[in-house]
Amino acid sequence: MTPSAAAQADTSQTLTRCRELVQPALVEAVERLHPWLAEMAAHSLGWTRTQDGFAPGSQGKGVRQALTVLCAEAAGAPAECAVAGAVTVELVHTFSLVHDDIMDGDETRRQRASTWNAYGVGPAILAGDAMCALAAQNLCDSPAAQGGAAVQHLTHALNDMARGQADDLLHEFRSWMGPDAVRVQEYRLMAERKTGALLGCATGLGAVLAGAPAATVAGLTRAGRHLGVAFQAVDDLLGIWGDPLDTGKPVHNDLRRLKKTYPVLAALASDTLAARQLVGILASGKTLDDAGARQAADLIEEAGGRSATQSEAQQHLDRAHDCLTALDLEPTACDEIRALLPFLIHRRA
Repeated sequence: MTPSAAAQADTSQTLTRCRELVQPALVEAVERLHPWLAEMAAHSLGWTRTQDGFAPGSQGKGVRQALTVLCAEAAGAPAECAVAGAVTVELVHTFSLVHDDIMDGDETRRQRASTWNAYGVGPAILAGDAMCALAAQNLCDSPAAQGGAAVQHLTHALNDMARGQADDLLHEFRSWMGPDAVRVQEYRLMAERKTGALLGCATGLGAVLAGAPAATVAGLTRAGRHLGVAFQAVDDLLGIWGDPLDTGKPVHNDLRRLKKTYPVLAALASDTLAARQLVGILASGKTLDDAGARQAADLIEEAGGRSATQSEAQQHLDRAHDCLTALDLEPTACDEIRALLPFLIHRRA
């Protein structure tokens, strides 16, 4: 169910509150980088340079940093204890996007040139590395008593993200059909690592910094990982059917690049005439033109790939809610988290 206008307004206020709490510390962290690296990090975040430093602009909704803050509050701690964690999560998210754009060859991000496109591949790799290192240092420098546990939580997530990204790249070299084909379950595991690990880090890190019991940390981390799979499923939908004015990328972008995303794999698994026709288009290995991409998108929808992906997103959103229900959390913060979750799947970019 799409969130109501009132729910959207409440969630917007929650995101604004968390963003205003975290933003000064995020700016301060970025300004600790080498000036050139700081400039590229600011570009990646959607900021602009001023005479006095950086002016944060449209850097996305800040869902991940908000989840870190809200999960700390849900664990019974003040929001301020989670600021270092929220900054770390935002830096990791941004560095991963910089590197993703290089690997995928994406020329735009957030309605502006991607970092590699603006500064070059080598500098962008360096800026991403710098943000990753700064993310870990930021937690180490935090005065929180749980700093060591927080860093350990982060490194587990980083390792999983790398594993997921490796699987995603390797999927590109596998067949569309036959014994070597990528199966839906394999893709789901990749998504849980590549995307779910960071959202699980965001939710779990808030609980770690709040000094929550291990069971609470584990439960909130599981909730975040389910959110990550849901988030990736919606990303896959937007990569085929998203409006370029919202996504900043061409329509059918993932299809043009012959990416093995959830809608495509679910359609191919349907054993329908549309699926067999789809294989004929994809297996040629040729980059799709406008007509070919439109035809492939229509066949994916006809074979049930779009509806299956929507169902996948909703199922994992429901599991995230179940994880929250199983925990003893502060009611107000928990309600804010629950109100935020639908916005991860009912989004346009």
